[in-house]
Amino acid sequence: MTGWLILLLLLALAAGALWAMRVRGAMLNACGAALLIGAAGYALQGRPGLPSAPADDAAEHQVVPLAQARHAFFGNFSGEESWLAMSEALARDGDTENAVNILRNAVGRYPGNVQLWIGLGNALVDHARGLTPPAELAYRRAAGLAPGHPAPLFFYGLALARSGDPQTAAAIWRNILATAPAKADWRPLVEQGVMALGGQQAAPPQRQPGPHPAS
Repeated sequence: MTGWLILLLLLALAAGALWAMRVRGAMLNACGAALLIGAAGYALQGRPGLPSAPADDAAEHQVVPLAQARHAFFGNFSGEESWLAMSEALARDGDTENAVNILRNAVGRYPGNVQLWIGLGNALVDHARGLTPPAELAYRRAAGLAPGHPAPLFFYGLALARSGDPQTAAAIWRNILATAPAKADWRPLVEQGVMALGGQQAAPPQRQPGPHPAS
């Protein structure tokens, strides 16, 4: 029953947050559709009675929780929160396929949204248990939509760390810190990530790695 209770709680929290943020009209309909798709997927395929699955390779190299990182860069409340929270909840429950499908639907509706493209990249990494060309494309799309914003590059580095390449991830994050404002809200998170990956032990990069903006 725990899985169903968590699902109901997530639905109630998401609905309350959307109403409190005065989300109305087409955006409210889209968010509601995302919630219903996720709930339907869980109802059809969810198996809450099963014991928790062992952590996969990507989860073992998580370094920084996805939701915590997302909130550090974009804040705790946004129009995209319901899509992303539902996708992440499904992924935690092991339903990575529906987690990806929710965000594929979201970027189809809102192709200019940076957060949704980053979320899709994260979901694809979860589903494949590592960085894949489709995930790299999602991060490139995000980078192209927000040139100079650190979030696409940070999450690309996180995907590398989750895929077993912590040295390149640490190098990318040190490059982000090199140009980050001293008082940026997200700076402590990146510093925490660098330290978690071994501080300054990785060699500095010869060039800036990371996803180039999609043309």
